[in-house]
Amino acid sequence: MNDKTPIPSDEELTAFIDGELDPAARARIAEALRDNPEAAERLAFLERADLLPLRESFAAVLEEAPRGDLEDMLAAIPRQDAAEPTSFGRRGFVTAIAASVAAGIVVDRAWMRFTAPAAVTRSAEWRDAVAQYMALYTAETLGAARPGHEAAVAQLAVINERLGLSLSPEAIALPGSEFRHAQILAYDDRPLAQILYLDPEGHPLALCIFASEAAEAAIASERRYALDIAFWSSDRHAAMLIGHMPAGDIRRLAEGVNSRIAA
Repeated sequence: MNDKTPIPSDEELTAFIDGELDPAARARIAEALRDNPEAAERLAFLERADLLPLRESFAAVLEEAPRGDLEDMLAAIPRQDAAEPTSFGRRGFVTAIAASVAAGIVVDRAWMRFTAPAAVTRSAEWRDAVAQYMALYTAETLGAARPGHEAAVAQLAVINERLGLSLSPEAIALPGSEFRHAQILAYDDRPLAQILYLDPEGHPLALCIFASEAAEAAIASERRYALDIAFWSSDRHAAMLIGHMPAGDIRRLAEGVNSRIAA
């Protein structure tokens, strides 16, 4: 455990945004925001969410959703005490979404599969799985060892064999970042290559390549779990570069490595 102040719940943070806390609770949240950068980042996310037309967006989805399944899921959620206030402001809406997730996050995946083409769904899901994993990495995760050229060649050889690639240390080099390790993981019973670096600021950075039949797609950008991502695909592989660097820097590095590994 670290000595940072714990992150308040989303309900507490939204109440803080809406000015619904008593002075003592507000002071406690303010202290957490000052001492814990993760809490401040979560608050910023919820403030941005306030600008989105949440009700309108979810209304359209709920109109088309499998109503019977949703009603069964909602029936399992404990009802609010009738004596409690029944206001349904933004805080209540966020809480309702959280309750739905707690009732069964697998429903979200099933609904995503139902409404999106299989290749598109798989592409988004593998990137999300990698991003969740990478969010746990620190510089210490990668250790202090710096593998030499021969070790890098040997590690990349395993990736080349499993994914039908011809990667070399020179092809996967990222300017300003230190190569640390290359390994094979798996997602959805398919090989997933993870090539790890430390970026110029000492944060973990990863180039990941997944065996996929996704259609060829140019580099695009997104952000997941406070990490910036550049992703693209060919007719046989999907790839992503993910790290803590600014989105523009991630994209420029991705453009460079893509041109080398595709050659």
